[in-house]
Amino acid sequence: MNDLHDASLAASHAARLDRLAEVAVRVGLGLSHGQELVITAPLESLALVRRITEHAYRAGAALVTTLYGDEEATLMRFRHAPEDSFDRATGWLFDGMAAAYRGGAARLAITGEDPALLAAQDPDKVARANRARSKAYLPALERIVAFDINWSIASFASPAWARTVFPDLPEEVAVARLWDAIFAASRVDAADPVAAWSAHNAALHARTRFLNERRFAALHFRGPGTDLRVGLADDHAWLGGAETARNGLVCNPNIPTEEVFTTPHAHRVDGTVRSTKPLSYQGTLIREIAVTFREGRIVEATAIQGAEVLHKVLETDEGAARLGEVALVPHSSPISASGLLFFNTLFDENAASHIALGQSYKTCFVNGGALSAEDLAARGANSSLIHIDWMIGSGEIDVDGVGADGTTAPLMRGGEWV
Repeated sequence: MNDLHDASLAASHAARLDRLAEVAVRVGLGLSHGQELVITAPLESLALVRRITEHAYRAGAALVTTLYGDEEATLMRFRHAPEDSFDRATGWLFDGMAAAYRGGAARLAITGEDPALLAAQDPDKVARANRARSKAYLPALERIVAFDINWSIASFASPAWARTVFPDLPEEVAVARLWDAIFAASRVDAADPVAAWSAHNAALHARTRFLNERRFAALHFRGPGTDLRVGLADDHAWLGGAETARNGLVCNPNIPTEEVFTTPHAHRVDGTVRSTKPLSYQGTLIREIAVTFREGRIVEATAIQGAEVLHKVLETDEGAARLGEVALVPHSSPISASGLLFFNTLFDENAASHIALGQSYKTCFVNGGALSAEDLAARGANSSLIHIDWMIGSGEIDVDGVGADGTTAPLMRGGEWV
């Protein structure tokens, strides 16, 4: 009887994994016939990558290329590599990825890394390695940030990630629980996942239409430890859900997604704000961030864990201490309602309203694709090597929209849309 039960569970998991792969290709990427696809993924995600590869070829992909990462090899570098290793990055590889995107390839990232992989490593080495990677990756990142291509992110339940989310459960049970959460958040369990995503995208688009019609000049966040006014960039545009890339293909950049987001003005953010969830950044957990903004720039920053890494991040470049994104997410979102802390930005940012340090998205401007870097900067866009989301929303946070004339309108109360 147990053998039959185990076989049934295995069959169910295989079917759901296949549906997640289908969602990644059809909904996440909107892959076009004849298009190439570049995938980045951890080694442990091989089963999912193979399902995605099959669906990509069935959708007409001309070529699927996967670049795998190995966490054990990453740790070996931090434990044994010479000092100058941490100022280097595989620029040749990222140049190749940028060339692929210029040639029209789509991009899919599979996440599932150990959230605390580098927690015990030298913060200076971590910061230097991240800075070197950010600089080398910039030619490829620019193609993604500009939405030149269709791209998306999906997730895989690795044992290390599962142990972090469910530390009191046996590893096998923890992995199964994390898979259940990923499938649910990705709408894989719906009778027709593609149709479910279509309805969800329509709801997000209705929300963005409302916000774009109101043309608020700022957002005001208030709650425990938070009194923050986020001025919005001139000619900003709200986005959320499926969007059309500049190559004409419709994609969902994040699987899952619950947010609507836009561009803050890089010099019009003032006040204090406290994070409501830990930030997992490049293998380091940063907990209980508290910062003060003045004229758009962070002038004071603390954290009870990972503070040294946070300070190194803020020193990456001039734009690293300014905002590139602000997003609104209801506290009742399915990911928040799960009650889980995922220690993974892709999920946790869709459980709470959030802000992002660093680079702005040019797509979050009216006619942004036609604007030069100078035009974007003049409208308040921020420029940086980084783009790091961290969560500031909860069931205790209120948000008001502030008009150009100073009048206010309630947008969220207790973390919920009014």
